[in-house]
Amino acid sequence: MFNITAQDIQVYLTLAPGLLVALVFHEVAHGYVAYLLGDPTAKSAGRLTLNPLKHLDPIGTLAFFFVHFGWARPVPVNARYFKDPRKGMMFTAMAGPGINFILAALFAGAFHLMSMFGLSPRSALYAVAYYGVFVNLILAAFNLLPIPPLDGSNVLAYFLPPRAAYKFMSMSRYGFIILIAIILLGRYTGLDIVGRVIVPLVQGMGSLLGVPL
Repeated sequence: MFNITAQDIQVYLTLAPGLLVALVFHEVAHGYVAYLLGDPTAKSAGRLTLNPLKHLDPIGTLAFFFVHFGWARPVPVNARYFKDPRKGMMFTAMAGPGINFILAALFAGAFHLMSMFGLSPRSALYAVAYYGVFVNLILAAFNLLPIPPLDGSNVLAYFLPPRAAYKFMSMSRYGFIILIAIILLGRYTGLDIVGRVIVPLVQGMGSLLGVPL
């Protein structure tokens, strides 16, 4: 049975704006770069929009609140439209984490402006900016893990020989199971592989932006 406290609800409410922006822009960036490279699939599916209802996955959204791990609906991409499919998939994959890094920098800018103008660290806007940095850096770093179907797998596949890349990307059908296994392994055994890689990386990037995470 899940025990959600008033403090949890407050955290979720201040976390939600940054998370919503992070997920929506992440998916739109994928679709828009694919469109620029010649693939109209996302545009035809109505996914080049900032309307969150077009991107949020109901189960992925609920999962975030209960197991602190969530996802949006992936934007459809058809590599056959690309002049160079492997390079096209790499650039399309990089677009998602790339926009999250940019958004993290923008939230960090807002965070510092609030500090300059003396806004109380206890204020809701201050918390929204802080969590905006955190969520975008987490999403970017996590998606760069070279595990199919995460974005990092398409980046790694570009540098592999074609046959090896094909075999590697064929693991995508098991990717979700692998990710859940890694997360549960860390939660219930203490072997927090993701936490030991992702969290220090996010904290380091937060320090570069001047936001202690």
